[in-house]
Amino acid sequence: MNSRSIPARVFGLVTMLVLTACGQSTDNPNQSSQKAAAGSREQTAQDSRHDWLEKRKGIYAPFELTADLSSLSDRQKQMLVKLIEASKIMDELFWLQVLGAKEPFLAAIDDPDARKFAELNYGPWDLLANGRPFIDGYTASPPGANFYPADMTTEEFAAAELPGKDGLYTLLGRDSQGELYVVPYSEAYAEQLTAAAMLLREAAALADNNQFSDYLKARAEAFLSDDYYASDMLWMDMKNNPIDLVIGPIETYADALFGYKAAFESFVLLKDLSWSRRLSRYVSFLPQLQRGLPVADEYKAETPGTDSDLNAYDVLYYAGDSNSGAKTIAINLPNDETVQLAKGTRRLQLKNAMRAKFDKIMSPIADQLIVEEQRAHVTFDAFFANTMFHEVAHGLGIKNTINGSDTVRTSLRELSSAMEEGKADVLGIYMIGSLYQQGELGDVELMDYYVTFLAGIFRSVRFGASSAHGKANMVRFNFFRDLGAFAKDPDSGRYRVDFERMQESIAALSTVLLTLQGDGDYAGVSRLLLDKGNIGDELQADLDRLAAAGIPVDIEFIQGVDVLGLD
Repeated sequence: MNSRSIPARVFGLVTMLVLTACGQSTDNPNQSSQKAAAGSREQTAQDSRHDWLEKRKGIYAPFELTADLSSLSDRQKQMLVKLIEASKIMDELFWLQVLGAKEPFLAAIDDPDARKFAELNYGPWDLLANGRPFIDGYTASPPGANFYPADMTTEEFAAAELPGKDGLYTLLGRDSQGELYVVPYSEAYAEQLTAAAMLLREAAALADNNQFSDYLKARAEAFLSDDYYASDMLWMDMKNNPIDLVIGPIETYADALFGYKAAFESFVLLKDLSWSRRLSRYVSFLPQLQRGLPVADEYKAETPGTDSDLNAYDVLYYAGDSNSGAKTIAINLPNDETVQLAKGTRRLQLKNAMRAKFDKIMSPIADQLIVEEQRAHVTFDAFFANTMFHEVAHGLGIKNTINGSDTVRTSLRELSSAMEEGKADVLGIYMIGSLYQQGELGDVELMDYYVTFLAGIFRSVRFGASSAHGKANMVRFNFFRDLGAFAKDPDSGRYRVDFERMQESIAALSTVLLTLQGDGDYAGVSRLLLDKGNIGDELQADLDRLAAAGIPVDIEFIQGVDVLGLD
């Protein structure tokens, strides 16, 4: 650990936190999810599900996904229709992965408000309230979703000698003799993936950009082979196409049992050329920033790729995992560590979605919870930058444990996503501070980024503490509060950022998270999440204030070919 980057009065606490987190724990690693499930059952007993729906049905603010398509040719517009149709198939597949067939489930719900809320949540569980069930007949959601048999235990999985059982693109089933078996996505979803592949090939024939056309054809092949490496590499090479598509089984958040299985999703995107030109230069700073991380050399030994893409887009269509619960506002892909080490990643900032969340959610939250004299520091430019550097920061740190035994993701299993999101949160704001000191951000106020960062925590923790992002947000909030990065004003009941202690806290938490990741310390991460990954009573009271003020929690996208004028 590099103590020179952290003030002496903070260093002792950081050392204690690392040692405490790294200590072996006798606690059940599933204890937090069990407590959440028990709390959900208790709350269900107190309030009827009808009353819960009445309180929750307005938490999504509607927002139309539109963009200026006047620069596109007729062929490009026809291609967009094909891409949206393929995206709808990803939506169907995501339903199958997390619950089952969509239409029979929704048809069985008589209450139109409940049916609408179920459609937004892709099932009977409130995704922004720790998965609380709101439809009669359902209890807590199974952590393995539909990726594994509902009656499979973790011990049974561990004992099964099945090649590919922990693969990103496989399901586990149970045969007539009760034995587990593995089936690839390309077999389990053959009908849907064949149809999606055909649509991508038809879209490729309409594309006037050869790189994009090649990517679409390779992605179509990947649907049928479960081998996404070639299409990921081609996607990394695309630099000039105005239309983009992120599609397929990508993130593993929906697999809360192990974090192994990738869920289907899609984004149809239109590049914002003027904003993209402003962003393109920052990726080149990654190697320099990596060397300056406040951690021992072995935890930053890898050199991040700089052949990366940092651009701004307007989203034209969301589907599947990306459209469930809290909507994605930035993308950092691909997840394949071999592609990342060879070419870095592409960072896509979803500008229209960010703007919707800032105007409808962030600004009203700041009015409620930030002291008046610091409220002017909450700005859209700072929100955009904090989100952007969060995605860039995924490229910092290391992908393989320092003892060379495995990747960080595999070592930390279902906890890896929470750790990775937490790392990106804190290293993103660390990057901003470093670039500011070097004069690379222009004429800006660093305090804007810090106060907006705090307001962003309040926005994000309203998604609940059960998801990967939710746990990361709570660790960050509790850690920073304990180090005095911000404090609650006793008179106004609002929060004030302490500039110096915010800087110290950023360095301190960076050290803790990078150390845990580099060690591949599953037990240490479990302890950290149990100790600091929870919403306390005082914060819950603040969140209740936001609900009482009628501030939405997230966005519902009104979208489709008709909204875009393509019908």
